[in-house]
Amino acid sequence: MPVEPPPTSWLLPAADAADETEIVGVGADLEPGTLLAAYRGGLFPMRVGRGGPVAWWSPDPRGIVPLDRFRESRSLRRSRRRFTVSIDNSFADVMRACAEPTRPHGWIDDDFVDAYTALHRLGWAHSVEAWTPDGALAGGVYGVAIGGLFAAESMFHRVDDGGKAALAALVELLREGGATLLDVQWTTPHLSSLGAVDVPRVKYLELLAEALDRTGPAW
Repeated sequence: MPVEPPPTSWLLPAADAADETEIVGVGADLEPGTLLAAYRGGLFPMRVGRGGPVAWWSPDPRGIVPLDRFRESRSLRRSRRRFTVSIDNSFADVMRACAEPTRPHGWIDDDFVDAYTALHRLGWAHSVEAWTPDGALAGGVYGVAIGGLFAAESMFHRVDDGGKAALAALVELLREGGATLLDVQWTTPHLSSLGAVDVPRVKYLELLAEALDRTGPAW
């Protein structure tokens, strides 16, 4: 069971207080209690540009992957057989791979790695890894799990379909564990090809409330 950290000392704005930039506020900290309060309220942290301040975001529309509409092509099903999948085997390695500075729009830095690793130690943040037959990390995804919510933060691949294989395994885990909401923040053409859709903020907050009231995978 995850360990509940001390509550945040910050009063975070409501998710529907976001302006046209989709930001509700800037500042606060990345302590476990603050992060959990944010996700429970429909927010997530991300820097404003590389090296910029931490902002708290509430996109409208919000990107989600309906768990019953994940699109796994025949080629991906075949490709997945090449990989071995693990859960929480190399959380920090997955985060650091997602943080590689050569990636476009990279903003994950050591502060975020430290913060989410602390959340991982408490049982709230998780990773799914895909490995090649020779034991190399081929791809992965990490995020925050609260009840029936999984808030996916980032995904990477070093081998074709490595990230997709990890995401497909995550979807299976969430389905089997009774989760109801896979949050991907914003849709992209890549995520849309896998079944991601946009929902209005108000609908996302309804789905979030339902998910937080459920029990998800045991991890």
